Amino acid sequence: MALFGRRDRGIEVEIDEVTDEEIDNFVDDLDEEQRAAEDAMLLAELEEDEGGTATPDAPAPLARPQGPWDLQDAPALDPERLDLGSVQVPVMPNTDVRLEVNPEGEVVAATIVLGDSALQLNAFAAPRREGIWDEVRAEIRDALNSSGGQADEVAGQVGTELRASVPTEVPGNGVQLAPARFLGVDGPRWFLRGLITGPAAHDDAQCGPLLEAFRQVAVDRGDEAMVVREPLPLRLPADAMPVAEEAAEAAGFQMPERGPEITEIR
Repeated sequence: MALFGRRDRGIEVEIDEVTDEEIDNFVDDLDEEQRAAEDAMLLAELEEDEGGTATPDAPAPLARPQGPWDLQDAPALDPERLDLGSVQVPVMPNTDVRLEVNPEGEVVAATIVLGDSALQLNAFAAPRREGIWDEVRAEIRDALNSSGGQADEVAGQVGTELRASVPTEVPGNGVQLAPARFLGVDGPRWFLRGLITGPAAHDDAQCGPLLEAFRQVAVDRGDEAMVVREPLPLRLPADAMPVAEEAAEAAGFQMPERGPEITEIR
């Protein structure tokens, strides 16, 4: 594990090598038949994006009057957001920002850490005409309920969310149920998913600052055509790269020469 930070702005960025299965595997563990059906739909959406033939009067995604924001309409913050490419993360008081990388050195997620609680953020491409949170939420709920966990829909401060109990391997204690909250918001051609773990997952008072952080995230979808549900690319902050490279060399491995690309961990 390599740790580096920008202390002048109170930002600590931690690089973790992701080698074990993560909680959000439940989101992505679909059977082959479902994937084949989805692939056909995703290809149609990609062709529509490339051709620019979307229906002019198509319904707009869910309104986001209090965030998360599209980068074009995001209000200014002080201190400013941490620029991770497609996702710009607010630097909230008493929090650290952790970037998780896979064994290939690619950034796969951004996590805001507050004490013993955390908010993991992932952004994905979405259809031009409709949101995907309803569908994704159903998949998470069904996957958890069929694997020994539990998930219930609740009306939350950022829309419908899932309050869940996730089967988690605890060293020396076997599999136990850990609380988690899944957040989701549909934006213009993007979808932002949040996963809250730790005490904040079941304590509304501790969850408040993380919900506010989720609201203040800004997403930069970009103009390129992308397949629906394809993760939006993340990158290390430009001014943090030299520190990351020094930490990597000290740890005995090389940083990748090409820019990091986000990949889903399945």
